[in-house]
Amino acid sequence: MAHEVVKVNLNLSSETRMPDTKNPVITAPPSPFQFHSPSIIQSPVTDSLPKTPKSPFAVRMMTPLASPIKKAIANMQGYLEEIGHLTKLDPQEQWLPITESRNGNAYYAAFHTLSSGIGVQTLVLPLAFTALGWTWGIICLSLAFLWQLYTLWLLIQLHESVSGTRYSRYLRLSMAAFGDKLGKVLALFPTMYLSGGTCVALIMIGGGTMRILFQIVCGEACNVNPPPIIAWYIVFTCSAVILAQLPNLNSIAGVSLVGSITAVAYCTMIWVVSVVKERPFDVSYEPLEAQSGVARVCSILNALGIIAFAFRGHNLVLEIQGTMPSSLKHPSRVPMWRGVKFSYLIIALCLFPLAIGGYWAYGSFIPTNGGMLSALHKYHGHDTAKFILGLTSLFVVINCLTSFQIYAMPVFDNLEFRYTSNMNRPCPWWLRTGFRVFFGCLAFFIAVALPFLPSLAGLIGGITLPLTLAYPCFMWIRIRKPQLYSSMWYLNWVLGSLGIILSILLVFGAIWTIVTKGIEIYFFKPQ
Repeated sequence: MAHEVVKVNLNLSSETRMPDTKNPVITAPPSPFQFHSPSIIQSPVTDSLPKTPKSPFAVRMMTPLASPIKKAIANMQGYLEEIGHLTKLDPQEQWLPITESRNGNAYYAAFHTLSSGIGVQTLVLPLAFTALGWTWGIICLSLAFLWQLYTLWLLIQLHESVSGTRYSRYLRLSMAAFGDKLGKVLALFPTMYLSGGTCVALIMIGGGTMRILFQIVCGEACNVNPPPIIAWYIVFTCSAVILAQLPNLNSIAGVSLVGSITAVAYCTMIWVVSVVKERPFDVSYEPLEAQSGVARVCSILNALGIIAFAFRGHNLVLEIQGTMPSSLKHPSRVPMWRGVKFSYLIIALCLFPLAIGGYWAYGSFIPTNGGMLSALHKYHGHDTAKFILGLTSLFVVINCLTSFQIYAMPVFDNLEFRYTSNMNRPCPWWLRTGFRVFFGCLAFFIAVALPFLPSLAGLIGGITLPLTLAYPCFMWIRIRKPQLYSSMWYLNWVLGSLGIILSILLVFGAIWTIVTKGIEIYFFKPQ
């Protein structure tokens, strides 16, 4: 595939010299299929450029006009040498929501990563312990945390893996690593599901929690008939669409901050109340007995899937990093990794106490539907202040609204990309608003029409798992090409292969569970 090459020469003499072969060039890989093209950033050219030889006649030939021009050019050359990059902007990148603003920093990265990394999926972590037990539950949770943190580091390093090219979308990095066709096959469905599918799930969870909040506030003596669940879906979707009118990813940094605070707050409140209150009578910590060996294996696989799915956001890390400025002296990977380390420290402080404390408090009594939130209302709804219960539900709703924004942003970006590619101009405000309203309505329709989708979460989650645990390892091998049989070569091959094997096993376990236990399929009847 042909690449566009831009050569820059700052030679001041009249003789034109070709740049040295060591000089990097700015490359802009073409994009026959673009979830989006990688952005073109500054490329280092001045450090090794041949210097202009000084002529002995330079002072004698100086004129009043030549002197300021030469001074200005010299100043500009010094500035470029200090920055270490020349910039060639791709106009389309400046029109799209993800890369429209590049003034992000480590704080913004921490807010976005924390908001996308903690969610209601963490509330079911104690369920994994019911199948694995104390020892293996803690070991598997710790290993999964370190594994996904390592693959996150790989993606951050690969964001600027080619000089002059930034991959601000997961799909573009996949296509660069595996080729256009295979890259699309491997990454297109998982990234679309983890964006659009997560938004559908957030409507279901957010709307259902709104109904719980209404019942808590209204109380048992309230004579008002509660609205149906579809009405709560509408309220949540309208709120999310209004909030989605913020133009780009950097503009929702404050929204992500609020989402991060509420996520940390409700996770902490739930496990603290569960630990402080009296445990249910006759609580048991023995792993649940299975009827057969295959059922036992599927139970363990389901537990591993719950742990793996608790860590999310890998499909957004490149997009978050794409909002940052970058140069040779100040590459974006430095503040991005700083923000990720801080956010994952907070995530660990939320996940581990929630999983361990929740299992200690409820043991095998953890409800399969709703996890810790359902257990809190079931076992402590009578002896916990309504203010605490209501505040917890309110924080869950707010977190769902804020998470909707960051997970929907890649979808908005893709819709606007289609328009800008065809029209070669920025998307007008009214069309941008229309795109976001359209997506909100589509997500609402799917949530109402297919209320059984959560029953397929294990199957679909197994398909998307390599996006987090396997693909980044193979991308590193394909792009960075570590020395054969080196430690990095072995590590990435082993982790990538294990990620693929685990994905296959999870898909098998999900299919076995569906076949043996069945699945209730119903349309347009949300519960």
